Amino acid sequence: MMMNTCNGNVAKEPIVRPATQANRFYTGDAKELSEEVDSFLTIHAKDKKYKHVAALIVPHAGYYFSGNVAAAAYQSIPDDVQYKRIFLLGPSHHEWLDGASVNTEYDYYSTPLGNVKVDVETARLLTNTDGTDKTDSVFFYNPKAHDREHCLEVQLPFLQRRFGEVPPIVPIIISTNDFRKLQKIAEVLKPYMTEENLFVVSSDFSHYPKYEDACEVDARTGKAVESGDVERFIAQLEKNARSGVKNLATSACGELAIATLMLMMQDGGYEVKHLLYQNSGDIDNHDHSRVVGYHAFAILRKSEFSLNDEEKRMLKAIALTSIKDSLDGKRIAQPTLNSQFSILNSRCGAFVSLHKQGRLRGCIGHFGEDVPLHEIVAEMARAAAFEDPRFMPVTRDELDDIDIEISVLTPMRRIQNLDEFQLHKHGIYIKKGYRSGTFLPQVADEVNWTKEEFVGHCAQDKAGIGWDGWKDAELYVYEAIVF
Repeated sequence: MMMNTCNGNVAKEPIVRPATQANRFYTGDAKELSEEVDSFLTIHAKDKKYKHVAALIVPHAGYYFSGNVAAAAYQSIPDDVQYKRIFLLGPSHHEWLDGASVNTEYDYYSTPLGNVKVDVETARLLTNTDGTDKTDSVFFYNPKAHDREHCLEVQLPFLQRRFGEVPPIVPIIISTNDFRKLQKIAEVLKPYMTEENLFVVSSDFSHYPKYEDACEVDARTGKAVESGDVERFIAQLEKNARSGVKNLATSACGELAIATLMLMMQDGGYEVKHLLYQNSGDIDNHDHSRVVGYHAFAILRKSEFSLNDEEKRMLKAIALTSIKDSLDGKRIAQPTLNSQFSILNSRCGAFVSLHKQGRLRGCIGHFGEDVPLHEIVAEMARAAAFEDPRFMPVTRDELDDIDIEISVLTPMRRIQNLDEFQLHKHGIYIKKGYRSGTFLPQVADEVNWTKEEFVGHCAQDKAGIGWDGWKDAELYVYEAIVF
């Protein structure tokens, strides 16, 4: 059906995805649905609210079974928080994709409570259907991945009752066994993981073991999620699969969406809060011989990256041990870090400088967010002592006279314009295609440049993209913690 506008042009009727799961996973009666969702939200109305909620992990079973756990996730967000858009990530229960299907067809998703607007513009940017050059083969649109899928739809009534007017959604279904594709999906989505957006990852956990086994398996999987370490999470899923637990079909049906989220968290600027666990056996003494597990998590954006004195001492001890072990012909040791030092698993860059009687004796650094901080410090300490081409290798006799200085580069944060960049406080990292360059924060202390000159020199002298090349490049800022 087409309708005429007042100026005579013909406008297209919006395309609405119907509520295919109404009267299946939740009631199709609007009044009953509102009352049911509100009853779950009321249970958790006085639960602790968390600032800087970047993402939620929420179950997607029928409301009778998982509604209480889902409500715990949504009630962790403060009442006054507003988001620009919500990214919905979930698994494909019906269609094999080998990538990520982003809905670009529907203008709205319907529920008995009304329509929820789709951010079609962002969806098309991801899939390149709007003709831009931001293309990537891992993103596409497959209608069959969305038409019958319940994992995203069941989140909508909770969003409608929790937010009232729901921000536009970006529905994404993920299905692939190629870890490199998950990394690419995470890389493309990562710039959207800002204060203005919320990511909702839809996943149930253990499927079909008996009650006691589900509790044990889900506890182990939950701890892996809490660690924020995607490798630990995947390893735990594999360990669960080999454990011989009877009737365990999967440890997390949304494992790919969860892994994608965890890959987006690898800069270490996030904290995972476990909110609630139940399984279907907890509901009205339901059958304990065959259950499904449900977790709720909130992923919080750390307001500031910092290191306390104990963490600094630990890093200096790691650096010194690395140098001593090298002199003894040993490999770099991997320290056992308890939860007190979890921030040392953050992925960020670092420089290690050695000074002897106040004079530089070696300095090597790594700029990047691909290795845990404690590993980078150990590797850079060894490199500074033995691989700096400007100096002879450090000897055992010199150790007592050498001071170790460590500069930790805080996780990078993408900025959209220079208003977010603070000269002398921030370092700048510019990336355009395969070219990139950086200036450390302390460079500003050595020159008399404005911030425009600082960025222009970095673009021209470091990235090689010309003085104005930064204007259409990706810009990131970071800070340096020196001790």
